[in-house]
Amino acid sequence: MIRVALAAPVRTLPRGAGLAYEPKFDGHRLVVLRSATDVTLQARSGRIVTSAFPDLAAAALQLPADTVLDGEVVVWHAGRTDFALVQRRAAATAARAAVLAQRLPASYAAFDVLELAGLDVRARPYERRRALLVDLLLPLGPPLQPVPMTTDPELAATWYETLPASGIEGLVVKRLDQAYPAGRRGWQKLRHTDVRDAAVVGYTGTPRRPLALVLVLPVGDETPLVSSPLTAALRTEVAAEVAARGAASPALATVTAIGFGDVPFRTLDPPLAAEVRHTSARHPPPEVLRLRTDL
Repeated sequence: MIRVALAAPVRTLPRGAGLAYEPKFDGHRLVVLRSATDVTLQARSGRIVTSAFPDLAAAALQLPADTVLDGEVVVWHAGRTDFALVQRRAAATAARAAVLAQRLPASYAAFDVLELAGLDVRARPYERRRALLVDLLLPLGPPLQPVPMTTDPELAATWYETLPASGIEGLVVKRLDQAYPAGRRGWQKLRHTDVRDAAVVGYTGTPRRPLALVLVLPVGDETPLVSSPLTAALRTEVAAEVAARGAASPALATVTAIGFGDVPFRTLDPPLAAEVRHTSARHPPPEVLRLRTDL
């Protein structure tokens, strides 16, 4: 399993000498491993998702043997990236994935190279790895592409203000002299949306078919909130997490949902963690973007 680099959130745009700025795409983290014979696609959690993205696996066969890339898989729709469509692709069965690859083709926004033709380059400075990445991918073209990068903080600030219309959720900031920080929050991220991690203290629906999550946000009075309805992919993932906890029946409780009154839910102890988008304590309800199984 490849341990990927992580980013720590910041509230303002970091500035200073020796920094690089990249757009932060709203997709699924994906490691591409090209062996001598085939391609393996690994999610951030370590799960192998090759069968869900046959189009990217086929494209990655153009890479040199023993090459490893780190990046984000996205799906473009109507001129912007669409996270719900990435979720749909990721949850597809192998048979369904082939159909979706034609209807909803994936793109790979690569932002680092970890191994190139059998040479481990993670200890090299980011500036050098970036040059290797661009030299590797530009001749190949879509759907494998290097993410844009600038060392100009003013251009980065312009990206930050204008790119959300294209589905870009912020910026990732890296030091030019930095080795690849595997498994550590060695990068920084500035998000444009009200995205945060929340504690998942329960769920509505049944263990096999969760409908929404009951969340406690890290700010506020810790009053539980009911999320908006889960996507099909998230229902499947939450059901798997519940099943992995064993056969014990979860306790029942109630939570007040805006517009619905008291709603019964099943508790989770210990809680899970989820990344949510939330703009108001009243309306709309928090939108669950993904489970944070890495926390």
